[in-house]
Amino acid sequence: MSEATLDKALVNNDFKDIMFGRKSVRKFDANVKISAEELQAMISEATSAPSACNLQSWHFVVANSDAGKAKAKSVLMPFNYPQIDSCSAMVFVLGDTQSHKVYRDVWNKACDEGKITPEKRDEIFKTFLPMYESATREFLIGDATIDSSMAAMQLLLVARAHGYEANPIAGYAADKVATTFGLDPQRFVPVMAVAIGKAEETPIDSNRYDATSLTEFI
Repeated sequence: MSEATLDKALVNNDFKDIMFGRKSVRKFDANVKISAEELQAMISEATSAPSACNLQSWHFVVANSDAGKAKAKSVLMPFNYPQIDSCSAMVFVLGDTQSHKVYRDVWNKACDEGKITPEKRDEIFKTFLPMYESATREFLIGDATIDSSMAAMQLLLVARAHGYEANPIAGYAADKVATTFGLDPQRFVPVMAVAIGKAEETPIDSNRYDATSLTEFI
């Protein structure tokens, strides 16, 4: 996590309120703008999420300009237009199926900083890297999707900690997202879009299924 992120005081640091008060907001105050610096800080905080083998297989595209929002709107399903029209920013979270190609960088840095020994670093390289270097595309997509889903969920909560609300979105033309944003569709797979802004509506307080009916202890 960057120093800039650590230095920023959160508006809301009440875990109970952040987690259990989170609702999906679909209409935001269009007059409220969030700076690129704060959006970047929120993304940096969201990337503290766990990931398989610490691959961190995620990538973010932030639509916060008129041109960016127009591109985002072009891939959204119409029922999600109110979010893109009113939010301060819409962040597309994509899975990076080639994150293993820079995998050495993060562990070499950890080794240089004394967080792990060279022996542990080499053990990690021998254990995990071959698995990903020889993996099928289907495996890499699945792995990147899981990683990015956790980062996206983290971003929803981080947004609330910064005093905003958010809406997770999967209603878009998945086959067009990467190319619309100038990314390689063979490498990047869309996982979720997150609209962020100041709420201008009271969201629906939806019910949840009884967790006991969904749980099995063995």
